[in-house]
Amino acid sequence: MDLALFGSVFLTLFVIMDPPGITPIFLGLSGGRQVKVQRRMAWQAAAVAFGVIALFGIAGQQILDYLHVSVPALMVSGGLLLLLVALDLLTGKADEPTQTKDVNAALVPLGMPLLAGPGAIVTVILAVQRADGAGEQLAVWAAIAVIHVVLWLAMRFSLVIIRIIKDGGVVLMTRLAGMLLAAIAVQQIANGVTAFIQAA
Repeated sequence: MDLALFGSVFLTLFVIMDPPGITPIFLGLSGGRQVKVQRRMAWQAAAVAFGVIALFGIAGQQILDYLHVSVPALMVSGGLLLLLVALDLLTGKADEPTQTKDVNAALVPLGMPLLAGPGAIVTVILAVQRADGAGEQLAVWAAIAVIHVVLWLAMRFSLVIIRIIKDGGVVLMTRLAGMLLAAIAVQQIANGVTAFIQAA
């Protein structure tokens, strides 16, 4: 296995998917649920993200070409979806029972598009395309697997924080998550628009 390629892909995905940065957002979206539900959300989010990333790693370019969807369009649409979720967190709508009990936030927005967002998808598509031979392919897929384990650990052990900060802290964390998520969404939309302009 090519360890240098493994390290390069892992570090790139670590920066893009940002396990430490996902912690406040996960806490904001999982607040108000039972501990066992929160634990399930942690592995579900990581599993969904891995499934999406793996799918695009195997057939990403073909999927985008078939749908006639450009990467900038993927970035803008993902950013808009994240912005809607961020507004819910900021206004407190995510605290309502129908939101916290019935909607599985582990799937959307955590799994996709927050973790498995356009940046991670494009990175994986390019890494898989550029990998020559079994050793490099193994390095790329090992890096993808390891980063998702790291993401799961970050979310899983962030639940300890909930027990410490209690309900008031969770509300504060939810608002903080909303602000962070809004900033991420706006940046993603801006990157998509910039890419559109450069491609024109």
